[in-house]
Amino acid sequence: MVTGVSHEPTIGFLSSKIIGHIEAHSDHLADSLWTRVKKCPRLEEFREKVPHEELRQRAYEIYNHLGEWLQTRSEADVERRYIVIGHRRAGQGVPASQLVLAIVATKEHLWEHISQEILTEHAIELFQVLELSRAIETFFDRAIHFAVVGYEQYAEAHRLDAHAMRENR
Repeated sequence: MVTGVSHEPTIGFLSSKIIGHIEAHSDHLADSLWTRVKKCPRLEEFREKVPHEELRQRAYEIYNHLGEWLQTRSEADVERRYIVIGHRRAGQGVPASQLVLAIVATKEHLWEHISQEILTEHAIELFQVLELSRAIETFFDRAIHFAVVGYEQYAEAHRLDAHAMRENR
């Protein structure tokens, strides 16, 4: 975990049903995330530099495999995936603040879907919602941390490359 303390959440039966619902609607969620991103003025450079289909595919990857990301994938899996994403966004020239905001928007979009589409249809006990919440928060916190680590690694490597080029002149 980012803090160095392992708090691997467990997923109960009803949370598994919610995850199944999310995975079944992952296409819609991924498509509608772009609408959310288009409406956010703080994501202007992100929209200009990250192709729509690339964002859609990353969101679909999360939503369609949410159960895996929350239950079976390790912190090291999240680290590997999101460092690559951080490198990619830095290479695209996306500001780090907008990288983080895009990940937060992905999480908020998921929660809005859960609250509008699922919680209104089913009477779910608070404990089970909190259990799922903890798992989702842990995943997205790790994703943000490792995306920024990748972003910083890319920036540092390119700063050193530029410095070496100036010295060789």
